[in-house]
Amino acid sequence: MINFEEQLGISIISTPVNNQNLPKFLNEEVSNKVRNFHSSISNYQVTPLISLNNLAKKLNIKGIYVKDESYRFNLNSFKSLGGIYAIFKIVCEKLHMDDSKTTFEDLQNPKIKEKLKDMVFITATDGNHGKGVAFAASKLGCKSIVLMPKGSIEIRAEAIRQVGAYEVTITDLNYDDAVRKAAKMAEENNWYLVQDTAWDGYEDVPNYITQGYTTMANETYDQLQEYGIEKPTHLFLQAGVGSMAGGVLGYFANKYKGNPPITTIVEPKNVACIYKSTLANDGKPHAVTGDLHTIMAGLNCGEPNTATWPILRDFASFYAACPDDVTAKGMRLMANPLGDDKKIISGESGAVGLGLLALLMERKEFEKVRKYMNLNYDSVVLIFSTEGNTDPIGYDEITKEGKYDEL
Repeated sequence: MINFEEQLGISIISTPVNNQNLPKFLNEEVSNKVRNFHSSISNYQVTPLISLNNLAKKLNIKGIYVKDESYRFNLNSFKSLGGIYAIFKIVCEKLHMDDSKTTFEDLQNPKIKEKLKDMVFITATDGNHGKGVAFAASKLGCKSIVLMPKGSIEIRAEAIRQVGAYEVTITDLNYDDAVRKAAKMAEENNWYLVQDTAWDGYEDVPNYITQGYTTMANETYDQLQEYGIEKPTHLFLQAGVGSMAGGVLGYFANKYKGNPPITTIVEPKNVACIYKSTLANDGKPHAVTGDLHTIMAGLNCGEPNTATWPILRDFASFYAACPDDVTAKGMRLMANPLGDDKKIISGESGAVGLGLLALLMERKEFEKVRKYMNLNYDSVVLIFSTEGNTDPIGYDEITKEGKYDEL
């Protein structure tokens, strides 16, 4: 392990890749099946992969490609991919239906909905995941109960209600405790827990959710081919519990036969459970505890997903813990594009990867790190902007009013 000297409040460590155990539950066959399911949903569209040519030139690298998930199902976030697929799988299992021959539209048949009307789904969320769960449940005529951690803003709660949630509550608990409360309520009331993190005894549904996220990567692979790119050299993935990062990295690890792009996992400085787990160097997941806070609400998770942690441990090369200023920089870069680069509306949880990339390339302090990362004029970097302006007021404060220091 290499522990680089902290610069600008950013901590970075590096470990060698161990490509011996490919995550078979995220292989191309599985992902193609998941993508076929998503494409059966009436408003499915492939989200854009945007080339930021002018920014790449400024940073002296060959290419930057950003997958813009603000368009996903008109829900402003990638998260719905996981929640919808998990609920689909749960319902098919309950009704003994073949999920390889069933579409989401099939489940909206009035006779099927009559069988589902008493099902209640519950989840804990910062907002985006809960929106996907509520959307799917309401389409099937089911109820959804959504718990949100303390500090969640009302506009995100209202967005969940607007897509059909039966009940949304902002609790006085941190995210991980809200998850535990949701699990307890599900057990006590015979409800269905749809949570995007796994623990001992609760693996199937989180794995469905992670599989759902592979549609992003599956689409992106095809889009890269259209740009004439067989394989990007670098991949920056933000992590909360690590489900999205694990799903995308797991897909690419399988696609490239154990040799994915050089991958950096990026987290909020105060809530960096993947970074902490890697730093412990014992192969086990470790939690960050206490009163956790970051503007990256979707990444404000203190306990790693035990199902995707091994993927991040074995197939990523770098791990970075970043202060909030880094994601603010990324948001501004995408909101104010150079030349004819296309504008991307990226929220606090979607932009930290680009913010970190820009700092690595711009600042002399990171010369040693970028050389070790092999970031140079031949680099083609892939980034996932996982949400739009889910907090419009906060978004404007950062992108228009310059809130948070420029690093």
